[in-house]
Formats: sequence, structure tokens, C-alpha cells
Amino acid sequence: MKLLVIGSGGREHALAWRLARSPRVHKVYVAPGNGGTQTGDQLENIAITQPEELADFVQREGVSLTVVGPEAPLAAGVVDVFRARGLKIFGPTKAAAQLESSKDFAKAFMVRHNIPTARYQTFTDPAQAHAYVEQEGAPIVIKADGLAAGKGVVVAASLDEAHAAIDAMLGDGSLGNAGARVVIEECLIGEEASFIVMVDGRNVLALATSQDHKRLQDGDQGPNTGGMGAYSPAPIVTPELHHRIMREIILPTVQGMARDGIPYTGFLYAGLMIAPGDDPDRPIKTLEFNCRMGDPETQPIMMRVKSDLLDALEHAVDGTLDQADIIWDRRTALGVVLASHNYPGTPRTGDVIKGLPAATDDCMVFHAATERDGDQVKTTGGRVLCVTALGDSVRIARERVYETVNAIHFDGRQYRSDIGWRALKPSQQKAKA
Repeated sequence: MKLLVIGSGGREHALAWRLARSPRVHKVYVAPGNGGTQTGDQLENIAITQPEELADFVQREGVSLTVVGPEAPLAAGVVDVFRARGLKIFGPTKAAAQLESSKDFAKAFMVRHNIPTARYQTFTDPAQAHAYVEQEGAPIVIKADGLAAGKGVVVAASLDEAHAAIDAMLGDGSLGNAGARVVIEECLIGEEASFIVMVDGRNVLALATSQDHKRLQDGDQGPNTGGMGAYSPAPIVTPELHHRIMREIILPTVQGMARDGIPYTGFLYAGLMIAPGDDPDRPIKTLEFNCRMGDPETQPIMMRVKSDLLDALEHAVDGTLDQADIIWDRRTALGVVLASHNYPGTPRTGDVIKGLPAATDDCMVFHAATERDGDQVKTTGGRVLCVTALGDSVRIARERVYETVNAIHFDGRQYRSDIGWRALKPSQQKAKA
């Protein structure tokens, strides 16, 4: 069987790697792929990005199923194009992908369907946005309405920072159409968790829980990024909270989309803020929806899949997800992102990567912003690699990851040394350099 994974990041490398391990799969094409998906007998990059051309390729090559990784092709309507030709593809339609492609759409949807989220207002006029921030005070969150590649959210600790974010989004046009409208919302306090499910329009299959680390620097300091590391499972999501998240957030979202005439299919990611404390009834609110798996959460989650992921995907596209199950490795998986010089600003590219290890059953280096140039592997963007390992505990998984991280070198390399710190004792929270 031939499959296609659309995308070029670490999430897509992890998805393609896991799907290629199915005994029924002999080829996984990745469009356009990266330096990591360029190697191996079962993985092959194709230099195609346009939806119509991708559909042509699938028909020409007899590809059985397509999985969409990133948000941009979804927002461009790749699922609509494939379905119009009767091709099997897993992902939301362009209309359903508005849950991610428009923050204002998502917030209005949540309010309409009583899904818990932060209080907010939407603005297109800079003066009105500035006045609202003065009225509300800081800390406060400023979000670009559209897709901004993980750079459209500013958690402003001060009024000056909030005003600067408004000017950057509504004033100078630095985020293009994504920043033509901003959502300003209250700053929620607590612990974040990533809750990702598969949806077939009606049925839901929850994936393993995970927790991301958005800030660039140790101790959750520095600017927001697309994610500097993640681990799975997330201990904060107890069985009781898991049940509440499904009942209060996930199922009302899927049912609400269906009632609105926009049935949701595909991966659905709810970024959650869980209030501090141990009270099982403490508030859980939705920070955002993503219409795909998270990156870097995908990498540890895929490391923990023990059953054939293709089986679940086939049920998902056939509308029989209630008959599917995924078997999870009981161990913890943890991933650390290695980023380029000056990420998340204007990352430097072209640095040569040295010390890449061979893959093992317990440790994988998933590529994101890489390319192969002869015998060399070079950086091509911000988040370059995600070193991911399994271990019987968070501590053991971390030790395996950082041992590998310390062997990989490229000029300007950045990474956090405290991934997984929330799940560790204080004495274990820093990695050994």
C-alpha cells in the first residue's frame, strides 16, 4: 500500500516514520518532506505542494490514503479538492479548519456552544484595541486572528508589551493578512496541556496526552515559539480530568460543528489551561484549537504507538472510528527541539549539522528544517530537529534525549535543558550539559 503525508516538519517526519512501520505499507511519500524523510527505502520526498497537483499525483501513483500534517494546506482546502475527486484523505475541510485558521471564528464558536474559554474581544481598529488593553490591564494575551506559524500569540506581561503587540499586528502589517484582525483575551493562569483526538465527523478517538513547552528559554522564559519540546503522557491529565475534557470540551466541539453544518474530520488539538490545585472540579479552559496534531507533541506521541496507526486512520476516513483503538507503550516519551540561531526571529539557515546518530528503537531524531546537500545535512529554518526517546520514567527518557542532544552540533544551536520539568522533582529539573 502507498500513502502520502503532506508537510515538511518534524510532525510529518514522525507520522511518516510511524506509518512506514505498518506491515501493509511499502511506500510513504512526503510532500515536500525534509532531510529526514529523504532517506530510507520506504520514505520518498516529492516536490509538490499545490492541492490539485497533489491530487493528480495520488491518482497517478495509486496512493490509498493521504494524511495532512500542517495547517496551511488545510486552510487552503486540500481536503475539499481530494474529496471532490473521491480520494481518501484525513483532515478537516477548509470550512472546518477555521477552528484554527481564524481565532475569532473559534472564540465565537466556543461562546455559542458553551465551551469554556477565556473572555475576549476582537478588533480591527488599532485605537479601539489599545483602549481595550488600557481598560483591562496586564497581563493580557494578544492573538493574530489568522495563521502565523506559531508567532501570532503574545502573552503581554505589561501594558507596553501589549501595545507593542497590537502595533505589530494591526499597525505595521508584519504578519500580513494573519494580523489584519486581533483577538485580545484574558490571561489564564495554570498549567497547559495538549489534548489531541481523531475525529470522523461524529466519533472520537483520544490520543495519548502530552505537554508542550512554548517558551524559548528554560523556566518558561523568553518569547513564544512553535514549541521547544514535549513529553507524553502528561501526568496533569488524570483519568478524572481526561473524562471531563472529553465531556466538557471535545464532544461539545464535535457536536457543535455538526450542528453548525460543518462536520469535523481529522486530528483535533485542544490547547488547554488547567487551573492550579488538586481539586478535580477545578476550571479547565480552552486556549486554542488546532486542526492537526501538535508539533513537537506528535514526535513523543508517535514514539508511544505500538499498534498499526494505519488501522485507526482507515476507520477515521470510513466513519467507523468507534471501532478503532490504539495500543500505547506504557513508557514515557520525551522530545527536545534543537533550533537555529536567532529563532524565533529570523532564523539563520545553511549551518551544517554534525553528529546525527543512527536511529534505535528507543531514540529517534526527527527532522524538521533540514535538507541534504550531498553528504551533508544543513539547516533550512527555525526548529531544526526533535530528539525523542522512550524511557521507563520521565527522568530516564530525558537522560537518553540529552545524551543524544549533546552529541549533535551545528553553529548557533539553541535548546532548552529543562524539558519535562513539571513532571520531575526539583533536583531533577535541569539536564546535564
